[in-house]
Amino acid sequence: MINCIAFDMDDTLYDEIDYYKSGFAVVAQTIADDFGLSGRGVFDILWEIFNSGNYKTTLNAAAEKLGVVFDAAYIEKLVKVFREHKPDIKLSPESREVLESLKSRYKLGLITDGYLPAQEYKVKALTLEKFFDYIVYTEKLGREHWKPSPTAFEKLLAEFGVLANQCVYVGDNLKKDFLSPNQMGFKTVRIIRPKRIHLGQAPSKQAQPGYEIDSINKLPDLLKEIEIV
Repeated sequence: MINCIAFDMDDTLYDEIDYYKSGFAVVAQTIADDFGLSGRGVFDILWEIFNSGNYKTTLNAAAEKLGVVFDAAYIEKLVKVFREHKPDIKLSPESREVLESLKSRYKLGLITDGYLPAQEYKVKALTLEKFFDYIVYTEKLGREHWKPSPTAFEKLLAEFGVLANQCVYVGDNLKKDFLSPNQMGFKTVRIIRPKRIHLGQAPSKQAQPGYEIDSINKLPDLLKEIEIV
């Protein structure tokens, strides 16, 4: 019998690209104010570079296109602006409807990796606190406890007083989301969102999810199937 459903947040409950768009808008305005440039123009350059897949050096590449220089201290400032901005993101009607439905039947947990306070600001913007009985910010446990570490999953089981085989974990990232819950005995589900950012392959067979769906709308019916198996 399934008693609890645990979720990842980014690219599972909402499109993470919307968070990046929100963050780059604030970063672009910061750059524009500091260098006397057009905020919209800076944003367009940042977004073009990011959308091309150049995630790690977006800021340096943008500086080159803008004809300005970002030293290490300024890059650090922009990263701080990005991580500490209050995101303009919303939970989709589909995610909201599914969470409302599941909350009446299961204990719901959220396990989210990422820097603080960014992850807390996302949770607040998405109004997730009202849906979840327990939220684990892995950053509070220490960077070594980010997924694929089993620590957050162990804490969730202890909090709910359930066994791993009574839980389903829903995530998106093949590189880190499913290895530990698979090894512990969770049922695992991957949501493949069309706009997802993380496109990498699973590092091993053990890291593959047990089930895959292309929309959170399909989760309630899948849970019924899992209950029968």
